[in-house]
Amino acid sequence: MANHLLSLWDFDRDQLKAYLDLALQLKRESKAGVRHQHLVGKVVGLVFEKPSTRTRVSFEAAMYGLGGQVIYLSSRDTQLARNEPLKDMARVMDRYVDALVVRTFGQEVVEELARYSTVPIINALTDLHHPCQILSDIMTVIEKKGSVEGRQIAWVGDGNNMANSWIQAAGRLGFNLTLACPEGYDPDPVILKAAQDDGIGRIEVVRDPLAAVKNAEVVNVDVWASMGQEEEQDARLEVFQPYQVNDTLLGAAKSDTIVLHCLPAHRGEEITDEVLEGAQCVAFDQAENKMHIHKAILAKHLS
Repeated sequence: MANHLLSLWDFDRDQLKAYLDLALQLKRESKAGVRHQHLVGKVVGLVFEKPSTRTRVSFEAAMYGLGGQVIYLSSRDTQLARNEPLKDMARVMDRYVDALVVRTFGQEVVEELARYSTVPIINALTDLHHPCQILSDIMTVIEKKGSVEGRQIAWVGDGNNMANSWIQAAGRLGFNLTLACPEGYDPDPVILKAAQDDGIGRIEVVRDPLAAVKNAEVVNVDVWASMGQEEEQDARLEVFQPYQVNDTLLGAAKSDTIVLHCLPAHRGEEITDEVLEGAQCVAFDQAENKMHIHKAILAKHLS
């Protein structure tokens, strides 16, 4: 297994399944009252240039739940704000901690840290990839549907970092993924082509959200404007309105389709309140699973 977790494409099917299997096991054991101590004496540093409630708390809870310790650093707490070279930061921080969990803007940040760090670098989000989130999403699919292989999964909305990582997951794990994105908001073309050419899942991009969700067993949605795109908010609201996940759209999917949203949700924009609060939506189970998949990731890379 790779020392760092920068994108899902760096791992093969069996390695990704190992994360998922361990997360499911750790969750079962936690519910049964088992106290995990895999990482006693270990310290992980969370370096967050982009703030996040769920990602921070779930990683902290995961590390504490494994017996380890956490140091949280926002952008103002590091020398990154003062333009310290990343290679210098990597070679200092790896003397202090056993891994760095990084949530930032450019993918090049985590890649350069990984080049110079002797401890694992875990990508907790960049503008290009969101690998840990998608693993927790797939864990939720497995819990609700029994497996992910061969499933029909729809992505509705922006071809963003989440969409890119879903594409890589489909290519590695062998489920069918249809992405409905407005013209001009497609996923990264290099990532898409690699997964279509070398992956084992069927992956396609369409314009019609109704076509994407037809026969879907899972419908996945995210916000229309991500952090750093606030100036595009008004334009995106207009472009993405036909891509709202609502009762009409869900009517084209299977009756037992589940709805995923990584949260926070903008109710009334990308998803209606009725769907988010409805029986088909599993967003809050999905949010819990972030902690369990983070436990598995930390245990795999630090044990």
